[in-house]
Amino acid sequence: MMRGLIGKKIGMTQVFGDHGTMVPVTVVDAGPCVVTQVKTENKDGYTSVQLGFGERKEKHTNKPMKGMFDKAKTTPKRILSEFEPIQGFDYKVGQEFGAAIFKEGDIVNVTGTSKGKGFAGVMKRHGFSGGPKTHGQREYDRAPGSIGQGSDPSRVYKGMRMAGHMGVEKVTVRNLEIVRVDSGKNQLLIKGAVPGVQNSFILIKK
Repeated sequence: MMRGLIGKKIGMTQVFGDHGTMVPVTVVDAGPCVVTQVKTENKDGYTSVQLGFGERKEKHTNKPMKGMFDKAKTTPKRILSEFEPIQGFDYKVGQEFGAAIFKEGDIVNVTGTSKGKGFAGVMKRHGFSGGPKTHGQREYDRAPGSIGQGSDPSRVYKGMRMAGHMGVEKVTVRNLEIVRVDSGKNQLLIKGAVPGVQNSFILIKK
């Protein structure tokens, strides 16, 4: 079996629990993921299982990658990711794994790329409280304030929280519960929100 899968975020909806409580869930296409490579300690210096998910046009695939996919007897995949193997399980190139590796009630960590917010100020980007709103204040109510000392050190320290591009970062949300598993459609319903926009790719790990 696998410790995780590559999936695609479809969107959000809601389901109702046993006692009529409404549960917000994210619908995720989880598979089928194909084993494209099995890495070993002797050959690669570490052990892992590489999975591929999503279709890629052959004209957009270079020759080395095409050779790897041909060896796995599968079509070119859009996303590749490596997962830690389970000891004792015999992985074969070309194997497929789907949503059936999960069951209802499993707790997973979901990794994705956060939504892009464009250029954002310090109040939105870092949660600054801003300046005073009255007592003669005119145009600095959303300004960051001081960004350093004067003549010493005469520079801005690295890592200073300032305005800039927000979002499009790797984000992991931990301890999310799988509410429902549809093995036929290879879909998961995960409680709560997961990072990313609709149709973005995510990693789901136990």
